[in-house]
This record gives sequence, C-alpha cells and structure tokens, in this order.
Amino acid sequence: MTEDTSSTPGPTPDPGQFYRPEPTGMYELEFPAPQLESSDGRGPVLIHALEGFSDAGHAIKLAANHLKDALDTELVASFAIDELLDYRSRRPVMTFKTDHFTTYDEPELSLYALHDSVGTPFLLLAGMEPDLRWERFVTAVRLLAERLDVRRTIGLGAIPMAVPHTRPITMTAHSTNRELIAEHTPWVGEVQVPGSASNLLEYRMGKHGHETVGYTVHVPHYLAQTDYPAAAQALLEQVAKTGSLELPLAALTAAAVDIRAKIDEQVAGSPEVAQVVTALERQYDAFVAAQENRSLLARDEDLPSGDELGAEFERFLAQQADEKFDDGFSDNDGSA
Repeated sequence: MTEDTSSTPGPTPDPGQFYRPEPTGMYELEFPAPQLESSDGRGPVLIHALEGFSDAGHAIKLAANHLKDALDTELVASFAIDELLDYRSRRPVMTFKTDHFTTYDEPELSLYALHDSVGTPFLLLAGMEPDLRWERFVTAVRLLAERLDVRRTIGLGAIPMAVPHTRPITMTAHSTNRELIAEHTPWVGEVQVPGSASNLLEYRMGKHGHETVGYTVHVPHYLAQTDYPAAAQALLEQVAKTGSLELPLAALTAAAVDIRAKIDEQVAGSPEVAQVVTALERQYDAFVAAQENRSLLARDEDLPSGDELGAEFERFLAQQADEKFDDGFSDNDGSA
C-alpha cells in the first residue's frame, strides 16, 4: 500500500530554514504498524546504516546485517528503489549459469523495527544509499521519524584512514547535542567533505529540531575493501551506549578475532607490509602521545596530515606485486 504523506503536516520551519513540499509515493508502509513504545514510554531511536559512499571495511553493511540476523526484525516501510537508484552507476549483480540467469541481487532500502535483547524497540534504516532525489528521501525519512515518535537518530559511517589494525579502533563522533559525544575528542577541526545521503539526513533532521548523533569509524586503508568486523563491532558498541540498547555482539566479536588472526598472518609473511604497519603504528602513537586535555590532536605543524599518510600508504600499495598479500586481504571468510 503506497503511503500518501500529503495530509501529514510537518513542523513549521524557523524563518530562513530549509523547507520543501512533502513527498508522496516515496515508500510503502506495512500494516499493521509495529509497537514501538518502550516500557518507559519513550519513543524509539532510529539507526540509519546506508551502504555505498562511505562503507570502508563493509562496516555499515556488516553492522546492519548483524542486527537483522541477531534480533527479531519486522519490516516497517519499503522505499521505492527505482526512484532513488542509478542502476548504471551501481549495477546489481546477476548470476549466469551455463545458459540462463539464476539470481538477481535486488537492491533494497527499507525501514525495520527491531527489539534488543531485553525487548526495547528501535528502528533500523538499512540498504543502498540513494543516488537520486536526496531531498525528497530525507524529507520522507524525517516525516516517518516524526510519525513514529523517534526520539533520536544515530548514523553509521566508515572511512579509510592511515591507522594500523594493531591499535585500538578510533572514530569521529558528531551530534546536535555535544553532551552525547563528550567522551570523543575531535580528530579534525573544520574540513569540507563530499556529501552523502546519510550526512544530509543528519543535517536536515538537526535543522528541524531533532536530536541526531553520528559515528564514523576509522578503518585501516589496507582493509578498506574487505570485511572488517572489528569496525562494525565498534560502531554497534557506540549505538548500544547512545541508544540505551542491549545488543548481542558475540558473533561480531568472534568474527573480528578470526579476521585479526588472518591479517596478522599476512603481515608476518611480508616484511614490506610489516614495515608499513610499523610506520603507521609510530604515526598513531605520535597522535596519542601528543594529546593534551584528552585531545588526540597535536599542533598541525607537528604531525603529518591524513592526506600525507594516506598518500604514503597508497604509494606503497601501488608498488606491491605480491599476489599473496592482495589475495589474503580480500578474503571474506571471517565475515559476520
């Protein structure tokens, strides 16, 4: 059944605040609607985990799939993927066997209702990041969030960064409420970055007075194209804390341990790779040693930039001809 949002009024924006007519036909709602009120009477949190632009180590996909596999999941709304996806830029995979096609990896973007380990309800927006109609999509999600009495949104991101896998995972936190991210120290000051549908959702929701939080985990450059469960685990640990949720993470923990062992084995088998990892460890330790007042940032002139570190590692990767190294880091067998 196609949802008609034309009669659902949104909040009146402040003067000069962005406003756009409400979208229709952007999604289909499932009926009956799920029960989303928690025992304390509060509305649910909404986690948005959109794959595509920024999913280093497949951390977002791993986190979303883990939640859907580990917890009771109920479909709330399905977005009209034909309205949102540029198929020619991200062609879905089809399987051909001998003389016919056997499968089609159909892209999806859906809103789910889940319950954590103690029965607390929450929402998960998961699937492909839209290529098209970002503003209509964001407005549709905002109106759904208001209709479902969402009290807080939590966005997931994952970016490649010149950090070693042998050190604790770091992340960048952002929020409309600084108290929610007080324990996180900034990695950068002001920087311009490519936009994403997830970041636009966080921005627009904040402009309409909603409380938003986002976590972007830093994934080692050399693991950006393979499954890295440790990054997904780090994201969900933050989600559990910020959303007051009890999330089962044992499967992700086991997968992270398995993948870590495989990575260490590959590094030990290549002196060149071990040398680069050691260099990244020194850079990471310099950041930590330079912190003042719980800040991981030393003065800009004292430390190489992220771009410089990334370029250094990319030059190293470009010079590598060791097929065993490449094949080893593309092995997804330990995924969650």
